[in-house]
Amino acid sequence: MAAMTDPVRHDHIDRFNAAVLSGDWSALIATLHPDAVMTFAGVPVGPFHGRQAIADAYATNPPGDTMRVVEVRPGTDGETVAFAWSRGGTGTLDIRRRAGQIIGLHIRFD
Repeated sequence: MAAMTDPVRHDHIDRFNAAVLSGDWSALIATLHPDAVMTFAGVPVGPFHGRQAIADAYATNPPGDTMRVVEVRPGTDGETVAFAWSRGGTGTLDIRRRAGQIIGLHIRFD
């Protein structure tokens, strides 16, 4: 695991943070497979099935916090990203990939 003072980068999180700050989700949405699914554990929201449903969710209820990557753990079809929210709290994001696109996002809040 990277020390807390070491900046750990992750392209998806970079796109997420840029979208939170700008309100433009198009670069993040473009990385999603048309059949992508986004699910949550620990909050009563979702699931969202399909790229358009995920885009609509971000448009109607955009997050206000950015994320700081704490650790990235590679897996066979993606990775798990441990993160800290800018306003406090932590969680993990499981990212699954298929054919160069994100097919699954599962967000857990600690």
